[in-house]
Amino acid sequence: MRLGFGKGHNVDPAGVLNAIASAVVVADRDGKIRFVNQATEQLFNTSAAVLCRSNLKDFIPADSPVFSLVAQAIDEATLVADHDLLIESPKIGRHAVNLTVGSMPDENGSAVLTFEPRSIAQKIDNQLLSRNSARSVSAMAAILAHEIKNPLSGIRGAAQLIEQTATEDDRVLTRLICDEADRIVNLVDRMEIFSDKPLERGAVNIHTVLEHVRRLAENGFGQNLHFEEVYDPSLPPVYGNRDQLIQVFLNLVKNAAEAVQTEDGQITISTRYQHGVRLAVAGGDTRVHLPLVVSVRDNGPGIPPDMRESLFDPFVTTKPTGSGLGLALVAKIIADHGGVIEVKDVPTGGAEFQIMLPIYHRNLAEDVQANQKDSWIKEETL
Repeated sequence: MRLGFGKGHNVDPAGVLNAIASAVVVADRDGKIRFVNQATEQLFNTSAAVLCRSNLKDFIPADSPVFSLVAQAIDEATLVADHDLLIESPKIGRHAVNLTVGSMPDENGSAVLTFEPRSIAQKIDNQLLSRNSARSVSAMAAILAHEIKNPLSGIRGAAQLIEQTATEDDRVLTRLICDEADRIVNLVDRMEIFSDKPLERGAVNIHTVLEHVRRLAENGFGQNLHFEEVYDPSLPPVYGNRDQLIQVFLNLVKNAAEAVQTEDGQITISTRYQHGVRLAVAGGDTRVHLPLVVSVRDNGPGIPPDMRESLFDPFVTTKPTGSGLGLALVAKIIADHGGVIEVKDVPTGGAEFQIMLPIYHRNLAEDVQANQKDSWIKEETL
């Protein structure tokens, strides 16, 4: 393996790889292991000396998607990835991992595999957290609608009656009561949008969605900001719901705008095609490719470290007057689309939200619709 280092620096490549927390394996097309780092010893519960005399198929079943990814990476000389991949065997036990495979530029046809372990609990949480959180919020909204909206209507009506005979000073208070009653009703109404009904999807031009969002922003909350667009015009349609995708990116752009209220505030919206990323479809065995990547990046202060783990939970917000439902809704919609949303800091400052979505093709639409139907039938019988 050849790694690039600055002149005058004597760095051991193996030492660098051993410092990585993820398991790194170099193997050929047939699975023969040529190198492992220390994290691999822990993941496979086997010493490096034994691993380097072994084959990956001694530890991972031969029919695992791992080997098709290795072949794809070598054949196409590219980088491929599979999120939430389950590897299981008597030797290594049961592990959920994010796997990335890249080809090596050598004559032996080798690949570098990086296993990022994820606990089974994390795997389940990642697939169901947004959906379950949405259901909890929706159930809460139904209760609030019955137990709170009706009494609030009476309170508001009483305040309006008092206002008719009140002094000007007292009217300030009655108007405050009405405004707060309206605010609570609006909050309940916003929570009701988290319902878990089947999503109607079709072929959507993602650039039409993003252009619509940009125009709304430039003529409203983002009129003092600079917008930069970096689009790949050759992208195929996304498999999605246009209105809900507009809601997703409008939320993300609005959050970015609120984070960069300065003279040099900038928001960059970009799209690109990315090979090799896959994710399991909830409710079935289908693994969907997620090649369409949309990024929303700002040059604001970034995300506070203590907020990262709960950023997409309902009622979590960094804004004094925020409800904390915007990003929860974004995560729920992306999960409904079978996609992935990630957030990371920008090295030069700011935050970047990256969304990976499936592209439209007829077979995928039929598979997802069948899984949705089966899922709803099961829920109705519970």
